[in-house]
Amino acid sequence: VQLQAYGGGLVQPGGSLRLSCTTSGIIFSNNNMAWYRQTPGKQREYVASITTIRITDYDASVKGRFTISRDNAKNTVYLQMSSLKPEDTAVYYCNTYVGGMAYWGKGTLVTVSS
Repeated sequence: VQLQAYGGGLVQPGGSLRLSCTTSGIIFSNNNMAWYRQTPGKQREYVASITTIRITDYDASVKGRFTISRDNAKNTVYLQMSSLKPEDTAVYYCNTYVGGMAYWGKGTLVTVSS
């Protein structure tokens, strides 16, 4: 199982960015997917998730600003981030579970700064 997140970068406050996470080694359409983020010295925190039937959930800190979606044909999950704030700065990771085991992709760094 491999997950690879990409699309991070430097963006000004109030800007937008779209992250992507491609997967392999799983039947993507059968898996719930999630995004987490982590800043130095802090625990990894939940951001958003999407189920196999596209039910979505968001942490309160990003609700209304971030949108998670998936493209089963491309084995990819997305995180559209808008109205970004400096506190959104973090390494973002995608996540799924297979057989009760958590899999994490290499993260992608998002920096929100002027």
